[in-house]
Amino acid sequence: MTQASDTPARAASGGRPLTAGVAMLATAVAVTSLLVGGLLAAVSLTGQVFGAWPSPESLNPGLIGAAMLGTAPGLFAVGRAQHWEEARTLLHPLAVVLVGLCTVTLLNADRLYIAEGGPVLSVLFSLGWILVLGLLCVWAVIALALQHRVPAQPGRTPAAPLPGWSKPALAVLGSAWLGIGTGLLIRPGFWADLVPWHTNRLDTQALGVWALALGVGVLGALAEDDLTRTRPALIALPGTAAAMTVVLAARAAHIEWSSGPALSLVCMVAGLLCAGASGHVLLTRSAASRS
Repeated sequence: MTQASDTPARAASGGRPLTAGVAMLATAVAVTSLLVGGLLAAVSLTGQVFGAWPSPESLNPGLIGAAMLGTAPGLFAVGRAQHWEEARTLLHPLAVVLVGLCTVTLLNADRLYIAEGGPVLSVLFSLGWILVLGLLCVWAVIALALQHRVPAQPGRTPAAPLPGWSKPALAVLGSAWLGIGTGLLIRPGFWADLVPWHTNRLDTQALGVWALALGVGVLGALAEDDLTRTRPALIALPGTAAAMTVVLAARAAHIEWSSGPALSLVCMVAGLLCAGASGHVLLTRSAASRS
């Protein structure tokens, strides 16, 4: 009988070997996310506004921090992957976040604390935000470009295909996050009015980048159609949903819960949690059936 410990190795066969540069990138972003995301989320819970730019509501940097904090465990898991195909459902969204946030920050550089002035800590954080984000963005572009140049090994059939009943739900969930993220990013002036709390242009676009990345991740898992290739993403999804829930609950008094967008947000966050939790259960059962 094949041992259960052999399952990951068998599932990893085929595809492109994961490069050291990509693995190190994931770890570096995970550490940064824990530190920066944890700081932003913790300050938000106290009701104070802290970030790289002024914001009308502490909920905005808090949600950005929660998304960073929630994805960190999944990024640490990338280091245990052997092949690119095991990690790309999380690393493609990571590239979207890094490139998107860097672009949004540079396009709105005149709105940062470093340009407008403000408390010393906020100005220093703003400077560090630009430098670290720019470095990670360049690193991601180079590392992923080199990763795609690695010769691919012979492919294989999916070891744990997604059940048919889950695919429509994932398609709806991914499309919802992708569509809302695109709207917030491309037309922040219009879509900001649909956010059930106060935001400004930079907040709206930054939140849009994260929503877009979540949509890419969910739809990427759907396209992958193999639970063994989504392990890091399955860790990041419920982690992100849980961290966002804590921040939303702490600032609940500042959200217009009676609005349609608020109800949609609750459903979408719950969808992330359910997708991650059900994915773990299905993957565990699949591994047990193959052992």
